[in-house]
This record gives sequence, structure tokens and C-alpha cells, in this order.
Amino acid sequence: MVHLHPTAVNGLMCSRQAESKLRELFGDEHLYIPYTDPGYVLFKKVEEAIAAFRAKRGKEPSVIWLQNHGIFVAADDIEEIRRTYDHILAVLDKDVKTAAHGAAAGSKALQAYLQPEERPVPGRVIEILPALRMLVSETDEQKRLQLKTLKIRNNKLIEYYCEKKEHYIYISRPFTPDGIVYCKSNQLYIDKAKTEDILDDAKKILPFFRQHFGYQPKVIALRGLGIAAVGDNAAQCDTILDVFEDCIKIAAVSEAFGGPHPMTQEQIDFIDHWEVENYRRSIAAGALTGRAQNKTIVVTGAAQGFGQGIADELLKEGANIVVADLNSETGLVTVDEFNQKARSNRAVFVQTDVSKVASIEQLVYQSICCFGGIDCFISNAGILRAGGLEEMSPENFDLVTKINYNAYFYCTKVVSRVMKLQTAYGSPDYYADIIQINSKSGLRGSRANFAYAGGKFGGIGLTQSFALELAPFRIKVNSICPGNYYEGPLWSNPENGLFVQYLKAGKVPGAKTIRDVEDYYLAQVPMRKGCSPLDVSKGVLYLMDQCGETGQALPITGGQVMLN
Repeated sequence: MVHLHPTAVNGLMCSRQAESKLRELFGDEHLYIPYTDPGYVLFKKVEEAIAAFRAKRGKEPSVIWLQNHGIFVAADDIEEIRRTYDHILAVLDKDVKTAAHGAAAGSKALQAYLQPEERPVPGRVIEILPALRMLVSETDEQKRLQLKTLKIRNNKLIEYYCEKKEHYIYISRPFTPDGIVYCKSNQLYIDKAKTEDILDDAKKILPFFRQHFGYQPKVIALRGLGIAAVGDNAAQCDTILDVFEDCIKIAAVSEAFGGPHPMTQEQIDFIDHWEVENYRRSIAAGALTGRAQNKTIVVTGAAQGFGQGIADELLKEGANIVVADLNSETGLVTVDEFNQKARSNRAVFVQTDVSKVASIEQLVYQSICCFGGIDCFISNAGILRAGGLEEMSPENFDLVTKINYNAYFYCTKVVSRVMKLQTAYGSPDYYADIIQINSKSGLRGSRANFAYAGGKFGGIGLTQSFALELAPFRIKVNSICPGNYYEGPLWSNPENGLFVQYLKAGKVPGAKTIRDVEDYYLAQVPMRKGCSPLDVSKGVLYLMDQCGETGQALPITGGQVMLN
């Protein structure tokens, strides 16, 4: 026996013609059970109906339909169950399409369901979702801010139901118990077009919603934007969106069967307070703990090397990670690896060229669509071209400066707008962070490496200046100055790694092999070790945790470089 909740099945079971249309399409061979509260009462109802079916027909029913719930199919083998489901769905699909050209020809919802089209989320979402996220994030009993994750989705069908209150009313009540468990029984619909009106409405309505229903909305429908899931974590957001979008599809399909038939308030109240569903809801929420729990962190240059290592460590601490990198092939592999070991948090990849403002704007847009905001932006992407005055070309100098210096400005300029919005709508103890991964070469000169060192020196100047400007907005700006990460590709790449470049440039006097270069650098570190991504991630977490410093350059060099 296999129990499922297919959209087409519930389009019929959640319609006004559920029983009559079932008889018309499948005759009396299928057993229909009117809605009954789940648990023992439903069990007895089904038991009695099966007994009556057996007495009348001399056999067991192979298909049982539950109003506002789903379907059971039983057979002697799996293949027979599969064939039965295929037949049922084919019959329903044909009838829905027939209705779309006949009795329900005027239903725009049904047409949108049958001809699905993706709709982009408008760009102004970056002015709305971060503020909404802060408004629904609350402090716990220990006065700690519990950040929510928001994710938005839009398509032709969602657009139809969200464009008018008269349309939205048809999806405002749950159709099935699953809708209540994962999306709660009440959602928030904001029927405003202008950004400032949306936020004004949200500030007024959300406290009332919380007080009246005893919880924050799991779904916020926004006219002209789409539906936003409000989750305790990213995994929950995915579930909320999938379940609520299925409810929307059910409403559309029901137009082929006389229109929607949602659950009654009495039925909704039973599910809302039933201990079994409350337990299922608690399990679905997922568990996540860590120093970066539910924070969204963007890491540029995170497809591989140092950036990948930092992002990996922050993922372990519960953060949602946005891997921003120019290398899409490697970046997608990295994100796939991240998501395989993530718990309730998630990682996404956004192809990004940090030397172009438009690309960074797209990065911020995608990050907000996926997670609802950006709590920490780590400017890590960088390149190095070693060489002295005679060897360094103007083209290489400009390239190094553009990536290592200019891009830090571009990133800060774009992401600080979002962070200002978050701190404006967030609690007074919420701070956002911008962290530049600098270098020990930003703290002291570097022979035959002036292009890199110059950009890093300048980066610390930017950090201090940005910090002064953004401090009033509770945005901390700091740099981390790591020592050498010998195991990473920046150093160990056999073709163009720093060991190879420094050997060719004669940066290490008397060095004849790559090993000579490595030994030379280890000898300069009092702790006799390189700097790992784990070391740097601990520095990142420290800078995020503390609220007493900004504009600082934190060396993580094993004692090789010490501040005065």
C-alpha cells in the first residue's frame, strides 16, 4: 500500500465536486471517505467503510480517497501500484484539460497551472525582504536574537493569486493537514505596490498578527513580488515554499471540479492543536546550532582554496553560505559538497566577477532571494602577480589592483545598502559585518611583490575609512591579515603557485628548489606553522561575535607579524 498526496488528486479531493466527480471518473470501484479528523476517529471511519465495501462487493477496495487529504493505493506488487497511480493521474490530467477548454475555460488560474511560466522576482525585493526578515526575527528568553531565513518564489500562477486580494482569498485557507503543519493555518497578504507602503504595512500588521495568532507568519504573500517563506532555517523555507505552492496548484486544479473546498475552521483548529501534528511540526523545524546559526554569509572567491576553506568552516557553524566566484564549474561542485554535509542550513553558488559592479549587484540580489538578507560579507577574492619593478607590467599591476583593491570598494558600496536596511529595521543589538581577507603583506612591505602588498595596504585604509562611515549604522568593518596558507592552491599550484613564482622571481636569496622557498617562510614563523582556513574562520567568528571594535586589522600569522 502506498499513500500519496499528488497535486491532481488533491485538486479533486479539495474541490466542491470531490465525491460526484470521483464517481463520474472512476465509478464505484474506488472508496471515498469524507473529511474526518485524523487519528483514531479517522481509523474507525475507514474501517467501517472498508467493511461496508467488502460486504457489498465481496472484495477489498484497492483505492481509497480521503477528502482534503490524499489517496491510498493497494496491490499485490509494486508495479501494479505504479500502474494504478499512472492511470489515475492520466484520467485526472485529461479531465482537467477538458475542463480548461470547456466549463472552466474562463479560469485564468487553471490556464496558468496548465501553462506554467517562471517569473523573475522584481529587483526591488532587495529593498523589502531584508527589512521583513528583521521584523520577523525575535529575541528568545535569553534575550538573544533568533534570526529567521526568508526565501521568495515567483511564477505565473503565484503572480495570479497574489495580484489581487480577490484572487488571494482562494488560497488563504489550508486545503490539507500538511498545509497547516508546514505553513500554519494563517498567512500574511500585503496588498501594496510601493516599497515604503509594503514596509509600513508590515510594521503595523506583524505585531498584531503575532499577538492575535500566537506565532509569526510562515508565508508572506506580496503583491507584484511573489510568496516569501519565513523559516527557522533555510531547509524549512524550501519545505514551506514547496508545500504552499502545492496548495496554490490545488486551488487552480479545483477550478476544473467546481472550485476550491478548503478545510473548515473547526477542522483547522483540530490539526493546529493535535499533539501528533505538533510533534511532526517540531521535527520538520530541524535542529541547528553554531556560532553563525542562521546567519547568511557571502564569501567571494570561495569556489576553491582559502575562500572555500573559510566558507566550509562557517557552514559547520550553522551559516547559510553564498559562494561567489567567477569559476562556475568548480563553484557548483563546491556548493554541492557543502549541501551534502549541511544540516538545516544551505549553500548556493552565484557566478560573480568582483571587478564589475553589476555582477556584485546580481550577487546581492540572488543572495536576498535565497536567504532574505546578508549578515556578513567576506571580501576574499584576490589574485597575486609577483615581480619586481623590472618584471611587473602595467597591465598586471592594474589587474592586481582592480581585484584586490577596487573590488573591495565595489562590494562594500553595494552590500552596505542592504545592511543599512537591516539595522534600521532590526533590534538595537543586531550588527552586520563586512570583513576583508587581507594579508600579512598588508601590514608590512613585501619584496618583489609590491603590486599585491600595495593593494593590501590600501585595503586596510579602506577598512578604516569604511568603518568610520558605517559605524553609525551598526555595520562593523574589519580586515583579517592571514599568514601563508601553504597547502592551498595559491601557494602550492605546481604551475603558477606562489612557491613557483617566488622561486622564478628570486624572492628568496639562494633558493634553488620549491622546498627551499617553503623552508625559508616557515623559519620566519615563531609558531612554525602556516595559516589555515580554520584559523581564519575563528578570526571571522570572533569579529562577528564582538561588538566593541571596528576598523581593525587582525593578524593571524603565527606571530610572524605583530601589531605595535
